Amino acid sequence: MKTDDLIAMLATGAGPVDGGAPRRRFAAALAGGGVLSLLILATVLGINPGLAQASQAPMFWTKLAYCATLAAAATAFAMRLGRPGARAAGAAAMLALPLLAMAVLAAFAAIGASGPEREALVFGTTWRACPFNIAMLALPLFAASLWAMRGLAPTRPALAGAAAGFPSGAAAALVYSLHCPELGAPFLVIWYPLGMLIPAAVGALAGPRLLRW
Repeated sequence: MKTDDLIAMLATGAGPVDGGAPRRRFAAALAGGGVLSLLILATVLGINPGLAQASQAPMFWTKLAYCATLAAAATAFAMRLGRPGARAAGAAAMLALPLLAMAVLAAFAAIGASGPEREALVFGTTWRACPFNIAMLALPLFAASLWAMRGLAPTRPALAGAAAGFPSGAAAALVYSLHCPELGAPFLVIWYPLGMLIPAAVGALAGPRLLRW
């Protein structure tokens, strides 16, 4: 059989590619995983009893926007990596913007604080538990994101696994904000991303095995 005939035979009956499939898969994954993450928060960690008072501070809403923006940018990056040939550089650059904005806020807060105050801004009262709590809440989100990525066609499994893990961590950090009392920008720019990187690291290790074609 000639090559042209083989190509024609394989292409017979092929329809147009559904460009909205990655978006729908990740939306379903984050929605379903988010509900389970909220249930874990409510049953294991609990809602911050001072949440109503904390919500009156502008920094509380800044924290929510920070986590939500990271989750959106990381999801866009993951969807790009799930499509062979798609350029992911722009989506990756978008990840840096919320981190940079929070880093600027952290720098201003640290400059205007004394030594003990600066230490409190960086470590708060929950720095030891924060990254691990975020990673725990990310478990259902991570499993759902891997499911979403497996339904696509990633060509770089390790990177795709990490890309599936990071939005899981960012969405988990958003959920964790309902429990976490910390509002200092230096704390948020250090310990929250560390929590997000845990599922990303696990995804990078698991990707070559779970996302291989």
